[in-house]
Amino acid sequence: MATLLTRGSFFMLPARYALPAQLERALRYAPACALTAIVAQGVLTRDHRPFISFGNDQLWALLGAAIVFVKSRNMLLTIAIGMTVFTVLRLWA
Repeated sequence: MATLLTRGSFFMLPARYALPAQLERALRYAPACALTAIVAQGVLTRDHRPFISFGNDQLWALLGAAIVFVKSRNMLLTIAIGMTVFTVLRLWA
């Protein structure tokens, strides 16, 4: 019920109520922020402890994918490069 009320409250408002423009702009970034938080937790921690080292294959794959995305803005290429780097490092190490 709490999830329904918090997430659905924007849709349940009558049409005469409008969200402020600044809030609408901020809400556009919510999905990217949520995805970043999930990925960062998975990549930067192991056993609920920080894991930032040269042996972190996921971190190298993330860095490679980030570089490809910044240069190309191509999501499919970003995923392919990230998964390739991760797979090669896991098989090689």
